[in-house]
Amino acid sequence: MDDAQAFGVFYDRYEGALLGFLRRATGRADLAADLTAEVFAVALASLPAFRSDLGSARAWLFGIARHELAQSWRRGRVEAQARRRLGMEPMMLSDEDLERIDELGARAPLDSLALLDALPAQQRAAVRGRVIDGRDYEDLAREFDCSELVVRQRVSRGLRALRSLTGYAR
Repeated sequence: MDDAQAFGVFYDRYEGALLGFLRRATGRADLAADLTAEVFAVALASLPAFRSDLGSARAWLFGIARHELAQSWRRGRVEAQARRRLGMEPMMLSDEDLERIDELGARAPLDSLALLDALPAQQRAAVRGRVIDGRDYEDLAREFDCSELVVRQRVSRGLRALRSLTGYAR
């Protein structure tokens, strides 16, 4: 399988989840579609920088999505820089396309355990250890060979990122 085919499989695997997440986060199907296109364009352009040892492809993609979403909120618009750099044509959405995106956004959000995959490995391990397994910070600090303060920061940042992914932190 060549790189273009592999990216096509990646796109097919995550398009619906990403559209649904962005629809819930923005409240608008058209913005969700615009952001989804930009997120995949950024992912394609930065593919050489992807490091699987730092987390899953899903985590990487949703990290890009969180960043693009935050940027769009700050600027009050969705950028199209990556799409322009790649020479992508502007999208034309039909009413049916917008209805499909609304349906994706109306579905139940991803369960919390699936969302953990979107976190960087150290945050994911800290959140899982503290919140899911109920371990204390001292125990986790010994396991991770770091201070309790570092573990607390990882848990805090991980939970903040999860709130962002679910649309509860605006």
